[in-house]
Amino acid sequence: MKIPHLVLLAIAAISVPLRAQQADSDRILVKYRSTNELVASNSLQKIRNRGREYNGVKEYSRVREIGVRSVVVPKGRRDEIIKALQNDPDVEYVEPDYVATINLVPNDPYYSTYQWHLPKIAAPSAWDVTTGQTNVRIAVIDSGVDPSTPDLSGRLLANGYDFVNFDNDPKDDNGHGTAVAGTAASSGNNGQGVAGVAWGVSILPIKVMGADGNGSYSAIASGINYAATNGAKIINLSLGGTSSSRTLQDAVKFAWSQGAVVIAAAGNNGTTNPVYPAAYTECVAVSAINSSDTITSWSSRGSYVDICAPGENIATTGTNGSYVSMSGTSFSSPIVAGVAALAASLNPLLNNTSIVTLLRSTADDLGVAGVDSLYGSGRVNAAKVVAGAAPTPSPTPSPTPAPDTITPVTTVTNPKDGTIITRSSNVSVTVSSSDNVGVTRTELLINGAVRTFSSTGTLNFNWSTSKLSRGTYTLQSKAYDKAGNSSVSSVISVIK
Repeated sequence: MKIPHLVLLAIAAISVPLRAQQADSDRILVKYRSTNELVASNSLQKIRNRGREYNGVKEYSRVREIGVRSVVVPKGRRDEIIKALQNDPDVEYVEPDYVATINLVPNDPYYSTYQWHLPKIAAPSAWDVTTGQTNVRIAVIDSGVDPSTPDLSGRLLANGYDFVNFDNDPKDDNGHGTAVAGTAASSGNNGQGVAGVAWGVSILPIKVMGADGNGSYSAIASGINYAATNGAKIINLSLGGTSSSRTLQDAVKFAWSQGAVVIAAAGNNGTTNPVYPAAYTECVAVSAINSSDTITSWSSRGSYVDICAPGENIATTGTNGSYVSMSGTSFSSPIVAGVAALAASLNPLLNNTSIVTLLRSTADDLGVAGVDSLYGSGRVNAAKVVAGAAPTPSPTPSPTPAPDTITPVTTVTNPKDGTIITRSSNVSVTVSSSDNVGVTRTELLINGAVRTFSSTGTLNFNWSTSKLSRGTYTLQSKAYDKAGNSSVSSVISVIK
């Protein structure tokens, strides 16, 4: 069956290097041990002092949250400048400003199913519970998002940013980011186009890739940090490269420290060679499967893969109001990101660790039993994730009992009032106390002073009177209950 208005069918091969060494030959990334501006200025001036051919060394941009500077260097001088800075005691690390890509390759113009991936991950059952909340933000760090796309109307936040052109207009001039955003959160149940996994959440569009599908690691790191500091609970990275980077890793760690769940495409190189940032521990790396629950031939695989999701012929939004069918781990990743957003919407108390654990523990196992290098923990299951995310109902509190204001009743039952002590040298004194809740203490007072006590409502005391002088003696009892209420008995007088 054809998708209505289908205008493009392509495989989005993220993270595949176009050349052996992916790096911007004109830029390097430097992190200084100190945040002092003078330290950085002096360090770069040392390079400039080498001669006229080094005068082009200057700062290009900053990844401020992790203290990294992107520095422009003269062509052909990159490696020697890196080596010089590595020997500078003020430098923590220096590396090339690598480039990631989202290379597109044309594919078959037809497909047999329409959004087959949504029933495959049990999304309809999840939607019975939640379709997402607008206060949950998915940051789409990509080539931007086309704001004119009807199915993304009302989904895009106004505070997106473009780290390619350094402005507040993250408009998509490639198409990849718009397709990724639609996969995660295209409006659903609106009578047009396609449905995203979490169509009730908000999208924070962040542009880090140019029209050619390439983007520097410094731009990507800046985008990650921007997302983390602007309230993104879920960060989707359908991009990457084969070169590891301290800068990129620090950015991912920073986002994790801010409570964000970072979802990344595992890559499309069809091998076990790791792709970054997906291979970093703090990322959830997503491989791609087809409609037969088999890993695609082009999907990356390896020990760093955490989970898998549909990634072949994914119907989604295109630019200029079009709809497209795309393939690649670029589209497996936002499917998982959408599911994570549903969990965060249903239970705001879940932290990033809990959400990642939930994604893995509820996945439908594929391939060999248990976690493996092709499917990770298995295929993401939206219904199970939502069921597991549901807040535990608080127990119904017991009614607060009315305060106890009833005082105990206490009586000296022996001797009787007016008793005359004659020949006996001992008098048996008994006290009886009662209360609606319980007596905690009973005291016997002789002539107003406490002579003895018990911790119950009964008190028995053998009063020695042989040495008492002639006269009148008063006996009285006092009782206390659990609420602190107390009362005294009538006075009993005895005569010797």
